[in-house]
Amino acid sequence: RWVLSLQCKGSRNFMSALRRAVEVDFKDKDKHKSQGLYLLTTGIPDQETHTISAYVSEVCRGFDLQLHVCLFSVTEDVDSNRIIPARCANPTETAIAFKEIVQAANGRFHWFGEAGIFESDDITVIVSEMEKANNYSQKCAFLVESLKQRS
Repeated sequence: RWVLSLQCKGSRNFMSALRRAVEVDFKDKDKHKSQGLYLLTTGIPDQETHTISAYVSEVCRGFDLQLHVCLFSVTEDVDSNRIIPARCANPTETAIAFKEIVQAANGRFHWFGEAGIFESDDITVIVSEMEKANNYSQKCAFLVESLKQRS
């Protein structure tokens, strides 16, 4: 269920947007089986990471929802309107901050840019499952070969 699109219009006031989403759109939480928030962003929030993480942890537990972040890294720190955000960070610092926030929210983190995917929790899980399947297949092949040699 898609509830709302929030824009911070010249800032990255994440806390304000999150409060609005939670207070306005999740007040009828009992009517819905599962809910999540997806943040599509290009930069670090205006607020400190530990403040956001604490708030997100409390809110997500209270509403039984998850926050997922899709970070798109751009080459400039200035948006298309030439507005410099209140808080700046390089792409790696931004990714580290959002990973902490997502972890507090029991969500998933995805980081991509013009060059492709830098990191994705979903892709990491898929690769891990493929590695487990490959390992299992090798063990099965070894077992079959060992049984052939016995007979």
